Amino acid sequence: MENKSSLLVGPDDKVGFGEAGFLGLQHVLAMDIYVPPIILAGMMAMGVGDQMSLLQSTFLAAGIGTILQTYVFMKMPVSQGPSFVPLGAAAGVVLASGGLKGNGMGTLIGSLLIGAIILIILGLTGVFQKIISKLVPALVGGTIITCVGLSLIPSALNDNIFKATGNINNNIILASITALTLLIAVGISNRFPQVRRFFRTGSIILALGVGTVVSTMMGLFDWQTVYDAAWFSVPNGTVLHYGINFSPSAIITFIIIYAVITTETTGTWFAMGAVTNHEISKKQWNMGIIGEGFSCLFAALLGTTPVTGYSTNAGVISITGVASKRVFLFAGIWFSVLGFFSKLSAFLAAIPAPVIGGVFAIICVTIMLNGLNVIRSLHTTDRDIYIIGLPIILTLALVLLPANVIKQAPQIIQYLLGSPIAVAAVAAILLNLLMPKIKEVSATKAV
Repeated sequence: MENKSSLLVGPDDKVGFGEAGFLGLQHVLAMDIYVPPIILAGMMAMGVGDQMSLLQSTFLAAGIGTILQTYVFMKMPVSQGPSFVPLGAAAGVVLASGGLKGNGMGTLIGSLLIGAIILIILGLTGVFQKIISKLVPALVGGTIITCVGLSLIPSALNDNIFKATGNINNNIILASITALTLLIAVGISNRFPQVRRFFRTGSIILALGVGTVVSTMMGLFDWQTVYDAAWFSVPNGTVLHYGINFSPSAIITFIIIYAVITTETTGTWFAMGAVTNHEISKKQWNMGIIGEGFSCLFAALLGTTPVTGYSTNAGVISITGVASKRVFLFAGIWFSVLGFFSKLSAFLAAIPAPVIGGVFAIICVTIMLNGLNVIRSLHTTDRDIYIIGLPIILTLALVLLPANVIKQAPQIIQYLLGSPIAVAAVAAILLNLLMPKIKEVSATKAV
């Protein structure tokens, strides 16, 4: 009941188009979906033109996927974005197959298409829901949600603040100001009921706005890249440009990666269900994986990596209290617009990482706490302590594991080690299956 009352706007509640557009933009701003394509472009030594095209393709794929999941397939407030998991493998496939000027991108597109089709088949046959029902009870689901939030916190702090470009002291100051603005907005919404809706629903965009202004005053916002960007352009690095090639080794590699990504997405859906106080139905599980498959299919055709359920949005909903599907529809529209509006894409990419990090860290904590709330509502036994605890330890271990250790592992193991969420999910599932259940003594018998 608490979760219900904590939402200002439920999934099916109507929101005015103007407000929905504003709040949809807030979701877009809170999601750092421009980071994976920029990282991938660097791995493949792309020029500025190819990098911008990859960024636009990613935005467009995220927009199409978000609209499909929210209104056609899963019919929950779900936003799609690029996963970090496939980046190393994607660059490896491209470079090993002749690079950008050879068959590299065509081979990558071919392997991504096969993986996406397999996801669609899993949903159409109903196999996916049966797997979830058998392997992921509430205890495991709550543990996975907790690990989703926990695994993202170090990234929010390290990648976006401590290790981000620029002076670390300036980064900390900028992130702190942004985070403090968010907390003040939420505090005002709690203290003054008459302005609660404005300050709570707009808290994230207010924080990002203040962070952008302060970063400009500190000389940390690169406005030149925004000025230099064209106003409009069409992504040119699509399947029409690169074609399609099929390589057995690349296909096997990405089938494994899709399995890892799907495990992550399952955790994201559990998190979204927890914050909206909604139990995902059998039909929704199957339709969700079909939607995931089509999202990845469009991403492949557009020449970018898979776009999957983005866990950030569960945290955004927790903070703003807005879970309207109409808001997510507009988020999808904004993403699609960014696929063609080059200057706006350049603006988002120019927002300093510490500004994103200041908000992102708080979002991650809310996701983690929602997972703990799911667990708290359950009657747990001694065995459950290990089912909950060991995945948390593994999550932290993989986040802290030195990169040189990961690189020494076999390639397939590297994909798993690069996804703490997937490892934690697998561990929680196996522990729940293998740990002996404790037989409880009834109260009457004990007396």
